[in-house]
Amino acid sequence: MASTPERPKHFSMLREMQLADLFTLGNAACGMASVFFAMFYVATRAPAHFYAAAALAPAAFLFDVLDGRIARWRHQHSALGRELDSLADIISFGVGPAALAFAAGMRGGWDMAALIYFVCCGVSRLARFNVTAETLSAGADKVAYFEGTPIPTSVLLTGVLAWCAWRERLGDALFGGVWTIGPADLHPLALLFVLSGSLMISKTLRIPKI
Repeated sequence: MASTPERPKHFSMLREMQLADLFTLGNAACGMASVFFAMFYVATRAPAHFYAAAALAPAAFLFDVLDGRIARWRHQHSALGRELDSLADIISFGVGPAALAFAAGMRGGWDMAALIYFVCCGVSRLARFNVTAETLSAGADKVAYFEGTPIPTSVLLTGVLAWCAWRERLGDALFGGVWTIGPADLHPLALLFVLSGSLMISKTLRIPKI
């Protein structure tokens, strides 16, 4: 008589996660908390909420660095870990900075187009990395270089926004002012997000991975 397959235990997915995966989830948690604090700022205008949202970006970056190092230290690389890392990164370094920019005052039609473009570039860049990572690694434990800037570099954008908050230059006082172009408004500061997104999807820009 054929044996019946063993039913998976409750929370079996969580049981099978590696230590590095938990740090990756810490990255995602920081990113989601950053989005929430950005929304709190829109509702309350409390500077503490804006600073908290900005501070969670480097916290997410720290988790992102540690998960890779832990995976290499424990020799525990998996397709699940790579997918988790990309999903966490798009929250923390794509959606998070875009939400913070919106909270900072970039709410014109062209601003939103720039922020949507930035997030879409981040998604595309991470998808390309997942598809090409095995080829780029050439059999090694990690890839030799990045095609385009890594999405965690957007933590610099949150730093710029935090500096604007410190100088009390949010909302209508954003550096560069606001331009009315056709039917919508554009804050020139939003062009930093366009530049960041364009650098992420570049195939000719190669950055060695340390």
